[in-house]
Amino acid sequence: MTWSPYYRGDGVPRDVTLHRPPPWREFPRRPLATVFQPPPGLTDAVNAALSLRRPLLITGAPGSGKSTVVDSVAAELKLGPALRWHITSRSTLLESLYRYDVLGRIHARQLGQPAHTDDIAPFIQLGPLGTALLPADRPRALLIDEIDKSDLDLPSDLLDALERGEFEIPELARHEHPVVAVREWGGSATHPIERGMVRCTEFPVIVMTSNGERDFPAPFLRRCIRYTMPLPTRDMLHRVVRAHLDLAVPGSGPLADLVDDFLQRLRDGENLAIDQLLNAVFMLSGDQPPQDGQREHLVAMLLRELSRA
Repeated sequence: MTWSPYYRGDGVPRDVTLHRPPPWREFPRRPLATVFQPPPGLTDAVNAALSLRRPLLITGAPGSGKSTVVDSVAAELKLGPALRWHITSRSTLLESLYRYDVLGRIHARQLGQPAHTDDIAPFIQLGPLGTALLPADRPRALLIDEIDKSDLDLPSDLLDALERGEFEIPELARHEHPVVAVREWGGSATHPIERGMVRCTEFPVIVMTSNGERDFPAPFLRRCIRYTMPLPTRDMLHRVVRAHLDLAVPGSGPLADLVDDFLQRLRDGENLAIDQLLNAVFMLSGDQPPQDGQREHLVAMLLRELSRA
C-alpha cells in the first residue's frame, strides 16, 4: 500500500484512484479459513467436539478470531459453507429452527393467488439451526455467534434441540400431504420433510462464540466443549501478519516495535483486537508510509482501546 491523501478537505473536486484495500476488505469477500492461525489448544478442543458430537463454546475478546474457527473447520473437513446465526437480545430458538411468514401468506391471499393460499409450505423456511439439523450423510457446520448477547433463557432453550437432534414444525404436522418440501436457510434449495419432523442423522458441527459478557447455566456448559482464546504471543502475531498480508515482521524496526507495543498493551489489560493491529500494519508498511507526527496520529487512531468511545 502507498499512503495517499485522497481527501484533503479543501472542497476542490478531483479525480482519485483508490489503491487496493486490505485483503480482508476485498469484495466479494475471500474466505478467511485459508489464513486462520489456530492458537495453542484449539485443534484439540475442535477434535474433542467433533468426536463427542458436542457444541464448541469459544470465549474471547472481540476480534480474536472466534467466528473464523467454524469457517476453518468447514473448509478443512469439506463440510460446505458454514451456516450462521447471529444472536441479539431478541433472538429465539423458534426463529433458528424455522420461520412461518404469516404476513406473506395473507398478502398472497389479498392478491388473489389461490394456488398459494391453501398451502402454507411456500411460506415456511428453515432457520440456520433447523437447516443444520436436516438429515444428511455429512454434518453441516453452524456458527452461533455472540450467544452471550441472548436473552437469559435462550441457552437453556437450546438444550432440548441440541440433545434430541430433532424438532417438529406443527404447521406441517397438520399438512394434508405427508411429505412437504421446505426451503433451507440461506438459499433456494428445498428439503423434503415428513409429517413435520426434522431429525438429524449426523449431528452438526456447532461453534458458539461468547465475548465473556455473562455466565451460562451449568446444564448448558456441561453439554459443551469449552475453549478460551489465549493472549497472543509475539510469534503468533507475526504469523497472523504474514498470513493476512504476506508480510514478514523483521526482528527490529518500526514494524516490530508496533507489534511489540500492541502485545504489551494486551498484557496490560487493554481491550484491543488483532484486526486493529492488521489495519495499522497495512497502513504503515507500504511503499510510502506516513511519517513522523502523522504516523503517530494514525497509530493512536487505529489502535484506540475498544472500551472507549
